[in-house]
Amino acid sequence: MNRKVLVPMTLTLGAAAFVAGIFLFDGSVGNVGASNVVAGNATAPGASAATSGLKAQGLPSETLVRDHSPVIGPRNAPVTIVEFFDPSCEACRAFYPEVKQIMARYPNEVRLVVRYAPNHPGSEEAVRILEAARPQNMYVPVLEAVLAQQPQWHDGNMESAWSAAAAAGLNVERARAALNAPAVTANMQQDIADGQALGVKGTPTYFVNGTPLIEFGLPQLEALIRAEVEARRR
Repeated sequence: MNRKVLVPMTLTLGAAAFVAGIFLFDGSVGNVGASNVVAGNATAPGASAATSGLKAQGLPSETLVRDHSPVIGPRNAPVTIVEFFDPSCEACRAFYPEVKQIMARYPNEVRLVVRYAPNHPGSEEAVRILEAARPQNMYVPVLEAVLAQQPQWHDGNMESAWSAAAAAGLNVERARAALNAPAVTANMQQDIADGQALGVKGTPTYFVNGTPLIEFGLPQLEALIRAEVEARRR
């Protein structure tokens, strides 16, 4: 697998500026509030598809959201953020708390659907840790702990990621036993294939109700989400 390319970017978040990284994607694999966390499948019970609120912009809706995709926020929220996400991506780590704050402003109207784009040393194992947390109902706490610890493991030193997950409450023995589940591998490969079909070139890549975030940046993402929320309120 080719070495990944790190492109530095400066993101203005409120009054503060910081440097984050966007990882170019080569497509290979070797709490928003407890009441609003749904780290299960993207399809709500009885729903015909996992694409409530998606316009899809001429794209097949199932390419944006799959039944296996983790969801944070209300299952039936009218506004869906789809993020192609690499847990080892510095920009993904930087954007997560900002997206969380945006969602907190619209607690009943916005959900986040996570799609994986592992493209960095340790990324695939980190995805597997997150997926192993789902049956334990620990997805969001483990996600946040692993992201917080990212500087210690993003070079592939995964024991730091495991330690962070354990500190968040993950049963590590159970998680390690489920680490290489065939379904996780298949779902990750599906996410990668969908990302390629959608033209995803780096992480994070966002779609809001099927509309791609063309100009990357937090203000642009906030504006796109706000526009979709306001449109749904009319």
